[in-house]
Amino acid sequence: MAHWLMKSEPSSWSWDQQVEAGEKGTFWNGVRNHLAKKHLKEMKVGDQAFFYHSGEEKAVVGIVEIIRAYYPDPSDKTGVFGMVDVKAVKPLPKPVTLAQVKADPRLKEMVLVKSSRLSVQPVSEAEWKGVLALAK
Repeated sequence: MAHWLMKSEPSSWSWDQQVEAGEKGTFWNGVRNHLAKKHLKEMKVGDQAFFYHSGEEKAVVGIVEIIRAYYPDPSDKTGVFGMVDVKAVKPLPKPVTLAQVKADPRLKEMVLVKSSRLSVQPVSEAEWKGVLALAK
């Protein structure tokens, strides 16, 4: 199983809304960056991702699971970009802020630190465990 980080502006789509979507989950659309698109295409059903609130909060707040692999995004009139479906798995015991991630030497190579604007990012196994440790 691969791990990912998916960013969302809470005013557009929040963790609470993701939880409300329940077992049926919801689509993750609107990605318009080619590297983020590549990551979406690599996702497999069953992979898990950190749900990251961007904007003012800047924190990992929960874990989602990929429940449908990459397919065309109907909101993209060019037909170039796609999306996946995700469902909420669980909230983190406490949010892990971007400042905490940047301050932790175990996470210094994390894409979130090096390319913080990328909306869909891979997360290594060691980084996954590091973020979970900070959430305790």
